Amino acid sequence: MNWLHTWAGVVLGGLLFAIFWMGTLSVFDREIDLWMKPATRMDSSRPVAADILAREMKPFIGDAIQWFMLFPTEREPAVRIGYRGESGPFVQRSADPATMALLPEAGTLAGTGFIFPFHYSLHIRFASLGYWIVGLAAMAMMALCVSGVVIHRKIFTDFFTFRADKKPRRLMLDLHNVAGVLGLPFHFMITLSGVIIFFSIYFPTTMEFAYGDDRRAFNREAFGNFSRPKANAPAAASASLDGLLADASRRWDGGRPYFLRVWHPGDANSYVEIRRAYDDAITMNLDVLYFDAAAGELLRSSSTSPVMTAQRFISGLHFVQFRHWTLRWVYFALGLTGCLLIATGYFFWLESRRRKHEQMGLRGVRVVEGLTVGSVTGIVIATLSFFVVNRLLPSGAKFLGEERAALEVWTFYLVWLATFAHAWLRPGRAWLEQCWTVAALALAAVGLNWMTTGHHLGRSLAQPHLHAIAGMDLLLSLGGAGAALAALRLARRTRATVRGTRPQHS
Repeated sequence: MNWLHTWAGVVLGGLLFAIFWMGTLSVFDREIDLWMKPATRMDSSRPVAADILAREMKPFIGDAIQWFMLFPTEREPAVRIGYRGESGPFVQRSADPATMALLPEAGTLAGTGFIFPFHYSLHIRFASLGYWIVGLAAMAMMALCVSGVVIHRKIFTDFFTFRADKKPRRLMLDLHNVAGVLGLPFHFMITLSGVIIFFSIYFPTTMEFAYGDDRRAFNREAFGNFSRPKANAPAAASASLDGLLADASRRWDGGRPYFLRVWHPGDANSYVEIRRAYDDAITMNLDVLYFDAAAGELLRSSSTSPVMTAQRFISGLHFVQFRHWTLRWVYFALGLTGCLLIATGYFFWLESRRRKHEQMGLRGVRVVEGLTVGSVTGIVIATLSFFVVNRLLPSGAKFLGEERAALEVWTFYLVWLATFAHAWLRPGRAWLEQCWTVAALALAAVGLNWMTTGHHLGRSLAQPHLHAIAGMDLLLSLGGAGAALAALRLARRTRATVRGTRPQHS
């Protein structure tokens, strides 16, 4: 168990830190969207006129096989719309709920388009490889949780022991134990639920056993999917979308629709899909209604089956999409304890082997330390660079054929790779210099948001619909201050080491 815990942590710790870091940020992915898409910072109190928006969409959808709209919420005040044609990429836009006018293209993937998908797929699409890598890491994390309890025989006693005045090795182990015990139930739950969410990828034989190769039959029974082909004839009439939304709410006893999709728009066989909101419960229900787009008649009604209710309850625990701000902050804090757990595990491994490896002339510590620096401060620097370049790039920016959103993503990956190179090239100064970089980028992001949008903390705190922006700026400021404090203490230790004195631990 000790061997398993040690080497699973060392080999997969960097990957686990990236997954936990992005998952922690994803708790507030829509708030990050607001920060990175200033045009969507608006009041969402007015009801959406779906018929007006449909008219606004007509010049854009063309030969689209479908188009959809997501209705505004407290966390996402703009109407999100999207469409996919028979040829060409999937397109997403936002609209002002007050006027139904389309907003300028944001030119960014932001939180929901980049940070959140990175958390579960690493943006590796080939053969679903990203999902499998994250699944492997999830299984390793569960093994680490169990083996950690087994090898720490006094783990609950150690939870109440924190020796800040001891050597770094002892200090790191105490922090590791505290973070591990404090977050153990959450870390195991969030990891196991992440595997269960993607059961169709990790456990496909369960579906094949019951449904054979008929994947559509499974989707129809599990998710309530419905489809019918195009008639390839123009529609003679079109029912009011607002009327269909009102009908759906009535059928759900006042339940609020959150999603509307029109299939085969303009065709005689066009139909409308409406899904029920689930932000009032943990379970992410699958209640859906399908209406004929011309006559407005109900074609199919589906509710979540008992088995899928269990799966969707587990999904709801993982995604925390229900309205509960206190619990959302608890998730955020416990996600950070997961990052702390992984980082301190690395630190303990390094401190316990540093002297021995130096005496034996081994390079293992240097390799793992570079991996640790790039995995911990490196991904933080890359994330902050992602935020900073979002505020620096002009609208419609292009470079080497890449659009603005792609340039932000390239910035993230190139900066992240550079932090690993820096860590291996500057082994004695990497932590110090990267902490200063974190501090500088965090404060730069806050300043650039102020300069480019005029939304400084005083203004965003005073206006309720800008509180998410205030929260983002406050966390960036606190993170930058914490990184600066860490850099100052590292500098003090470095100066003490150069003078040949023993630094005080703090």
